[in-house]
Amino acid sequence: MTPNSSAPAPVSRPRRLGWGFLVIALVVAGVGWWSWRGGAGDEEVSNEPPALAEDPKRALGEAPSKSAFGSGAALERRSSPGTEDMRVSVLSPEQRERLERRELWAERLERAKRTLESYVSATRYPPQSRSIREHPDQVVLAEPERTRPLSREHADVQLRLKQDRVFVVRDEAVHFFVSCEDSQRQPRPCQVLSASAHEAEHMPGAGAVPAVPVAFTDDGAGGDALAGDGIFTGRFQPSKQGFPLYSGTLRVDVRVRSDKAEGTAFLDILYTPSPPAAFTGKVREVLADGSLGLYLGINVRKAGRYVVAGRIDDEGGEPFAHVSFNEELKEGPQEVKLTVFGKLVLDEVPTFPLKLRDVEGFLLKESGDPDRELMTTMRGYVHTTNEYPPASFSPAEWVSEERRRYLDEYTRDVDEAQRMLDQTFDEEKRP
Repeated sequence: MTPNSSAPAPVSRPRRLGWGFLVIALVVAGVGWWSWRGGAGDEEVSNEPPALAEDPKRALGEAPSKSAFGSGAALERRSSPGTEDMRVSVLSPEQRERLERRELWAERLERAKRTLESYVSATRYPPQSRSIREHPDQVVLAEPERTRPLSREHADVQLRLKQDRVFVVRDEAVHFFVSCEDSQRQPRPCQVLSASAHEAEHMPGAGAVPAVPVAFTDDGAGGDALAGDGIFTGRFQPSKQGFPLYSGTLRVDVRVRSDKAEGTAFLDILYTPSPPAAFTGKVREVLADGSLGLYLGINVRKAGRYVVAGRIDDEGGEPFAHVSFNEELKEGPQEVKLTVFGKLVLDEVPTFPLKLRDVEGFLLKESGDPDRELMTTMRGYVHTTNEYPPASFSPAEWVSEERRRYLDEYTRDVDEAQRMLDQTFDEEKRP
């Protein structure tokens, strides 16, 4: 009996039809009519199993909306469980196996297509020239701010800790800010009882240099914005306060009191006493191959791999792009190229002229802690570009050997899944 038969198999009849057998015949006929109604409904009878004919996505070779991938019982539930179980029960083992294989490859095809589309979208632009929306933590230079309980015993009192920079080079100074608040972020009385700077405990050889005191005040001087506002400010200059030759992480411990509650916290910086290279401040721009290149002058004292990053704003100061450089540099005068990719310009449509700002860089070390030697950051706007019409930029997507290799691999996955899915349809057509 085929899956879509609307009547039961023929029944041999005796020469004389008794009342008992007549009743049995009527029951069998009723069951056959009920099966026909459940399998085909009021629609035209299909050559496909009912579970396939009801879903146009499957008929087109598309993935079903729900699947038990690899479970051996993948059927989409559109009708009541009882009716669906009845439909499955009328499938032969071969038909059920074919159905499960079709859903398996439909699911794999859908997943392969999503992977390919996601990769194409994510790699339209080169890694060194991306929309600033992809780097929300890089819109401005790092100025960490966090809250934490004053102590385990006084979790209702929160310490707010902030610093105006993390990376400190040569004679630069860093400002720390400490205040107290309650769980509703309302100010509480606050006082920094003591503070000291020392080598971070995790640094090799920590403790060789003695700790030095750091003063925190709320008097409107020495970097403190407003006297008596409950925000205590501490200024720390490593080169002048005990660490002129130290390179690595320095930690400032603070002890704070709020009313009768007391607790401790710490703030860290990364310090480089002698930068491995220095920006000259000169920038030249070149429009080539449909993209805009900004070449920054740099004097390299120590050869190696350098990482440089900057932010691009549009004419009105709206953040537009994050641009970077990651290559080997030799000693002596060099140039670092920051690329504003053409397709990124055409897609985002920033208003010209563009403005480069907050450029930072470091020498990446192969081993050790810290993993870098810092350059002095160029803060604020560094360069303003010329104005260029949209026709100056290329709409082409980024191309590289690596991207092409991945695209080929993901495309093969899609083709393989499509081929196997088509094969299940071909098997369905065979007698």
